Amino acid sequence: MFHDVKKILYVSDLDQGSRPAFRAAVSLCGHYSGAQITYLYVIESLSGTTRSVLSNMMEKEELDDMLNKGVEALSVKIRGRIERFCEEELEEHEVLGMKNIEARIEEGTPWRKILEVGDEMNADVIVMGTRKHSALGQALMGSTATKTLTHSKRPVLIVPLGVA
Repeated sequence: MFHDVKKILYVSDLDQGSRPAFRAAVSLCGHYSGAQITYLYVIESLSGTTRSVLSNMMEKEELDDMLNKGVEALSVKIRGRIERFCEEELEEHEVLGMKNIEARIEEGTPWRKILEVGDEMNADVIVMGTRKHSALGQALMGSTATKTLTHSKRPVLIVPLGVA
């Protein structure tokens, strides 16, 4: 399927049920000697409306400081969750260790940030899961997965996950 895979970008929302996609990334990594996984979690930016409402209640510097501290605190929490998630999952896989995984937290529009990070790291493949959210969602992939797949210049492996 792939020629030589060295850099795998694995994208997760950290929700329950996302392990099948992680297992797919780990399995892919195990098939290619020296492959690395970058585990990406994207924090969605505040909408313009939300930012506007908050800016009416506080000074710009105060708002920026609050948002930066919030993103930093969330990043620490997410990194801890990623590490625990990897440790629990990787116990079963001897071919891969924590040394093969880099955790990365970014802020932005998820599908755009996924493509940006994929380009920046020159990923050989992007691995992500998608859930069915509604009756319409049963026929369509999630919007982040769809947008990533349709706009990517790189191979994208989409793993179906449980219903959210």
